[in-house]
Amino acid sequence: MKAAHETDYGGYSGYFADPDGHPWEIVVAPGIDVGEDRRVHLTE
Repeated sequence: MKAAHETDYGGYSGYFADPDGHPWEIVVAPGIDVGEDRRVHLTE
């Protein structure tokens, strides 16, 4: 897949495949929070 790397927006991104071969992207980015409602919230 694609190893973790720095992004243009200041975070990190990487890809991996699960045991069934499905691709997943993992992102860590400044200004993004996952709330208790399990929804993504953009902070400013």
